[in-house]
Amino acid sequence: MASISFGNTNSGLQAGIVNGTVNAQFYLHPERPETPPTPLSTVPFRRDPYFVCRDTLLDQIHEKISVPGSRIALVGVGGVGKSQLAIEYCYRLRDRSPNTWVFWVHASNAARFEQSFRDIADQAKIPGRQDPTANLFQLVESWLRDRKRVKWLLVLDNVDDDGFLHQPSMIGQQGLQVGYPKAATKPLLDFLPRSPNGSIIITSRNKEVALKIVYHQDVIIVNPMNRSEALKLLQQKLGRLADTPDTLTLVEELEFMPLAIVQAAGYIVHRAPRCSVSQYLEKFRQSDGEATKLLHYEAGHLYRDWEAKNSIIVTWQISFDHIQQIRPSASDLLSLMSFFDRQGVSEDLLRVHREIHNEDSSSEGNKLDRSGEDTDSISEANTDDKFNDDLATLRDFSFIFVTENISVFTMHRLVQLTVRVWLKANGQIERWKEKFITRLYQRFPTGEYKNWARCRSLFPHIKSAVSQRPGSPDCLTKWATLLYKGAWYARESGNIAESRDMAYKSRRERLLMFGLEGEHTLYSTAMLASVYRLEGRWEEAEQLELQVMETSKTKLGVDHPDTLTSMANLASTFWNQGRWEEAEQLELQVMETSKTKLGVDHPDTLTSMANLASTFWNQGRWEEAEQLFVQVMETRKTKLGVDHPDTLTSMANLASTYRNQGRWEEAEQLDVQVMETRKTKLGVDHPDTLTSMANLASTFWNQGRWEEAEQLFVQVMETRKTKLGVDHPSTLTSMANLASTYRNQGRWEEAEQLFVQVMETSKTKLGVDHPDTLTSMANLASTFWNQGRWEEAEQLFVQVMETRKTKLGVDHPSTLTSMANLASTFWNQGRWEEAEQLFVQVMETRKTKLGVDHPSTLTSMANLASTFWNQGRWEEAEQLELQVMETRKTKLGVDHPDTLTSMANLAHTLRSSEQYTAAIQLMAECIQLHDRKLGPNHPHTISSKSALNEWRGKVDSPSSQLTKPPTDTKEVSILDSSSETSKRVSRPGGHPRRTIFLRLFGR
Repeated sequence: MASISFGNTNSGLQAGIVNGTVNAQFYLHPERPETPPTPLSTVPFRRDPYFVCRDTLLDQIHEKISVPGSRIALVGVGGVGKSQLAIEYCYRLRDRSPNTWVFWVHASNAARFEQSFRDIADQAKIPGRQDPTANLFQLVESWLRDRKRVKWLLVLDNVDDDGFLHQPSMIGQQGLQVGYPKAATKPLLDFLPRSPNGSIIITSRNKEVALKIVYHQDVIIVNPMNRSEALKLLQQKLGRLADTPDTLTLVEELEFMPLAIVQAAGYIVHRAPRCSVSQYLEKFRQSDGEATKLLHYEAGHLYRDWEAKNSIIVTWQISFDHIQQIRPSASDLLSLMSFFDRQGVSEDLLRVHREIHNEDSSSEGNKLDRSGEDTDSISEANTDDKFNDDLATLRDFSFIFVTENISVFTMHRLVQLTVRVWLKANGQIERWKEKFITRLYQRFPTGEYKNWARCRSLFPHIKSAVSQRPGSPDCLTKWATLLYKGAWYARESGNIAESRDMAYKSRRERLLMFGLEGEHTLYSTAMLASVYRLEGRWEEAEQLELQVMETSKTKLGVDHPDTLTSMANLASTFWNQGRWEEAEQLELQVMETSKTKLGVDHPDTLTSMANLASTFWNQGRWEEAEQLFVQVMETRKTKLGVDHPDTLTSMANLASTYRNQGRWEEAEQLDVQVMETRKTKLGVDHPDTLTSMANLASTFWNQGRWEEAEQLFVQVMETRKTKLGVDHPSTLTSMANLASTYRNQGRWEEAEQLFVQVMETSKTKLGVDHPDTLTSMANLASTFWNQGRWEEAEQLFVQVMETRKTKLGVDHPSTLTSMANLASTFWNQGRWEEAEQLFVQVMETRKTKLGVDHPSTLTSMANLASTFWNQGRWEEAEQLELQVMETRKTKLGVDHPDTLTSMANLAHTLRSSEQYTAAIQLMAECIQLHDRKLGPNHPHTISSKSALNEWRGKVDSPSSQLTKPPTDTKEVSILDSSSETSKRVSRPGGHPRRTIFLRLFGR
């Protein structure tokens, strides 16, 4: 065999053709000793010159790291700034201690982890690192353990998936290999030494992972920035573009999340000047779709790892994918939670009950015999464990948080949005939207008061459901019903705008599903009409109610209970428009039909009788109203019992009639009985109890018992604030009533403050032209009027009058009241002609609309007489005042307060026209009746006695000057100007059951 020689200068293996096995050993030249490097930092990021100091967190890091051999973890949701805090701390540490080594390890996966350790070995020039057979991790560990070394800090960044850290590993020529137990090396995590020389910081999105590396007390939770920090970050990133008040609003919308703020700043700066903070904010709020587009924008970030995403949405979706892989049930829970209101998701809404959970496993096959097992307890225990484990996973990733009530959870709105985007991308959005709607549909009750506690806790989720229209017909039906019930509760609790929105969408959906004549469509139509009525949009309410009524007549028949209900609702709208004749016709028809079909003593028949009585009441037909109210009350006592809520309502209605007749003792007795019974049966803070307290206060108010009225009004107001909210219509009414009491006591400043508050809140909640807003404006104007601030009063009265003319019509009772109020302002300024023109117009219109003997017509006649009196037109004044007095005696009774006022006015006129004897006799008679009816200490009694004493002292003195009538006995100064308030005081308890909603809305 021939041989080949390669010479003497070669080393290593030399071979020509080798046909057998070759065994060789390699010997490396010994490593040359290297000069030890000075301590340095391997942090791969520049220091951020715009870093916003988060001192509290940095102080916590420093405190914990100062302990020798410490390990700490910065845990928080992606994009919250964990790595940025670690970077800043590293630079601060090097500033304080240049002799400290700082090593940065990318720990997102095995490959990057290995490369980071190679970099450490190279930078520290660790001997043996170039030996391919050496265990690199062992070398670094030994180097770090060497007590002779100077101090060091090791940062493990992005330890989100720690699986590779816990598996046996080896390093060879093929690089790091994980998961080979036979490779004979320990898990990577064990190569991180606990040495007094150094400390370790890890950053992780997953608290569970962090707790495998550090102790619980060494976890630092990194939450979003506080308001000032977030604002400073945005301002620094925007520079001169941040000079706008919208910057604070924007960081609030972005929930103070640092990465989202940097994204927004990058977007704005990149597109300036065609994009500003306000434009970005407007676009972000426009819809979930627009917000998603903005949050997908990836601005260049010099201080984040190249592997990290610069979009908050993409960053979080990576975590979602990871959760779905490691725990699919937690991913499902997060998907469901993304649709609820973020502030308070209760556990009972999330738990999968067995009957729901087993829907997909109800097949007859594959059943096991578990007769000997307590399967219910096993199933419940397993379900509890699974649910709690799912919660723990989501909490570990900082996607949900537990409130002080451990059964209620919260989320960031941006997390919810990102989850929904993720679900849509994965074709799962409809599935989870329908589960969310079904959960609410099963749990949200009707809007009756007995359900308010449950409704109140669930209502924020109903508001979230409004924008989540599902796709399937079955779920659309549930969604429309859910919105209908939500509208019901919103209406009852005073959230009128939300009620309108829900009722409108419910009706629109039901129109598409069931058509115009569908039963459920009619319910939603009636609901929307009722909301329009509350808003004072009576024409729109009337159109819808006509539609419901006519359809009900055709589909159900004229005498069907639902048809009668629709007629009653339409009558209520007429009633609110002052169209009492039309209301009366409908209510008569409803009452008579109910008597025939249901019986005289049926609850709905009694309600229709009460509604008709209330119409009589508004027409001043108090005897007829009283007869009906008494009949209703007595029948309800017999059929339902004395303490039944409907019986108490009829008693309150009767008391209201007595109050308007000046029969205050009888009214007071009934008001007290109703109030005490409601306190016992319903509770002190029930809305009906509060209404009865307000009614009793109103009776005190009418008797001039201001202190007693004030005490009750204050109690009602404070309770309503607590139970219903400061801006609830009923709360505003009680505030107006209290203000009215202050005004009658001459406490103008206190009255004005309350009236202003009521007016401004009404404008915001109800709208500038809502009837209640206009009433509050008139009340404030009345307070100005009482203080002699005529110009301010006039401006408000004119605004109210013109708006009412436009909204209600020239001849509406409320419009006429505002015209009379304006006339009274002219009157006080001595502008007699202008006052006279308006008073004449009001009087003539009331004669036509209400009748000559209606109380409001008589008031307008008295006001006109007062104007004549001030112009010295004694005969004309006397004629009108005599007519008013005689009619009141007939209609109201001799001792009715209004009759007594007209007697005092006529006595003043007789005195002015030098009919001294007649004037004194009439005033003396008036005082006797005042003493008996109102009491000697009533303001009207006192002022009348004062006038009579003055007259008697001057009757023998022909040269004495005429005395102007005391303003509090003139019609103009107390009736029309306070009539706005008297409506607010007496109406709440007078007719709380105008319509029969319970049956209609119970479906």
